[in-house]
Amino acid sequence: MQKIILGFAGEIASGKGTAAKYMIEKYGAGYYRFSTILRDLLKRLHLEESRENTQKISTILRQNFGEDILSKVISRDVAADTRGIIAVDGVRRLSDIKYLRDLPGFRLVYIEADIGKRFERILKRGENPDDKNKTLEQFKKDNEGEAETQIKGLKAHADFLIDNNGTFGRLYEQIDKIVERCKAES
Repeated sequence: MQKIILGFAGEIASGKGTAAKYMIEKYGAGYYRFSTILRDLLKRLHLEESRENTQKISTILRQNFGEDILSKVISRDVAADTRGIIAVDGVRRLSDIKYLRDLPGFRLVYIEADIGKRFERILKRGENPDDKNKTLEQFKKDNEGEAETQIKGLKAHADFLIDNNGTFGRLYEQIDKIVERCKAES
């Protein structure tokens, strides 16, 4: 059986990380996240891991090493992973899937959620230091960042769509159906 590789795309706090975490817990999936590369660099440089800084370092890398640099790294990591199911979190641009699309078993999953729901989630999780006290207006502005504006275009390239405006249970049901369908197709 070929690997099942699900790449999760969606706007800020749509549920990409939650979907990936569920796949790790239920299926023992391998896990790769685009922002891990960026956060590792920020840590090494002793810079704050803020949304603004991750966007800056992403831009610097892509401008100097090519739009597809992060895709190259992630796809090589995924190809080397021996697990049968893999979750890739944080697909933001078409260039992010350039090499992943070449891997047998790769499917792009676009997760949608209303902006109000996403705003609630970002305040609760407080992943970035600058998220905890964010206003709805600031959150809307974050959604206009360079990387964020490209995310919506990925929906047209998705193999599967998930509506994540409901419960965790509903999200998990949708993921299970996708995994089952991928197993049946392989």
